[in-house]
Amino acid sequence: MTALPLPPVPEPYHLPFHYGALHNVGVDYLVAPGPVRELLAKRHPGLEAADFDGRACVSLNYQLYFAQYPGGGGITQEVELNVIAHPAFAEDRLPAINYGQYARGYDQTKLLGIARMHVLCDNPLAIDAGTRLYAEPKHPGWFEVELPSPNAASVREHWSFTCRRATLGPDGLRRHDDPVLTVEADLAGLTPEPVDSTPITGYGTDDEGRLLAGPLKVHAPYRFYALDDRTADRVGLTVGAPASGPASGAARDLARLVGDAPAAGVWTYQSAPVAAHHRPYYVR
Repeated sequence: MTALPLPPVPEPYHLPFHYGALHNVGVDYLVAPGPVRELLAKRHPGLEAADFDGRACVSLNYQLYFAQYPGGGGITQEVELNVIAHPAFAEDRLPAINYGQYARGYDQTKLLGIARMHVLCDNPLAIDAGTRLYAEPKHPGWFEVELPSPNAASVREHWSFTCRRATLGPDGLRRHDDPVLTVEADLAGLTPEPVDSTPITGYGTDDEGRLLAGPLKVHAPYRFYALDDRTADRVGLTVGAPASGPASGAARDLARLVGDAPAAGVWTYQSAPVAAHHRPYYVR
């Protein structure tokens, strides 16, 4: 077998890409496999949807992250609409696991990964990097969020993000009012489990039809909330109807794949504070 070359790393990018801080919430849905397989065959023909007891898994992944560069820093927000999938040729190499075991990191082959269907992002540089480096279907969007924060009067385990349509022009990101999706997760009172589920294998298919895989390693455990019939209503999903562009396709595919399926699990991660500026006091 001839060894494959590594995908190129175009200028001005450098890999690996290091996150200075990451705040992340994901919501997983177990859904009917038919529509998922149909869309996956169009977007990523080299992949097959994971089978969790006859259901496919659709995952929404919101990220807020900071990166430090030689000339300063940058902040990025994005949301991914993903399908949990594996290379078609590798089915006989996968362990027989259910969704809960997958979410807890039991698949150490890391062949089960995220097939990106749509990625909406508010940073033009990150849109370009994700597209050129990882073959992500990445397009502009902008966000309104409410996240747990130590810089609030009271910290509560409440996550909310709304992604709205945006376009890129010569002056950068232009915001539009059309909502693409809103997720709200009230996790107060639920007990999370620490799970070591990374590296997460992210799959992309380039313009020449080649399948790429890129791992993301988070250097601390996630907090996983397994949901059931009693707790699934802690997570709400509202899908918008953007007027045009890639955001319209993202909303349409999300509505078709997830519909009214309840959330099966939530996973969160927040970088720890590295310093604190304390309350002043009078010297005299």
